[in-house]
Amino acid sequence: MSNHVYKHIELTGSSTKNIEDAVSGAIAKASKSLRNIHWFEVMETRGHVENGKVAHWQVTIKVGFTLED
Repeated sequence: MSNHVYKHIELTGSSTKNIEDAVSGAIAKASKSLRNIHWFEVMETRGHVENGKVAHWQVTIKVGFTLED
């Protein structure tokens, strides 16, 4: 097993559907410019309310990826 160096960043995804969609959207967007994403951790969940209903879910995640040699 080789030694790895990991880096992590925080992202906030948003969705009108649900929490899972907010997380998936953030990871999909990050995957367009980052390679080797291996894990995520949900740090915070919040939302936006309009007219007494949930209008948007906002989820902040920590995403980890390995650095290349």
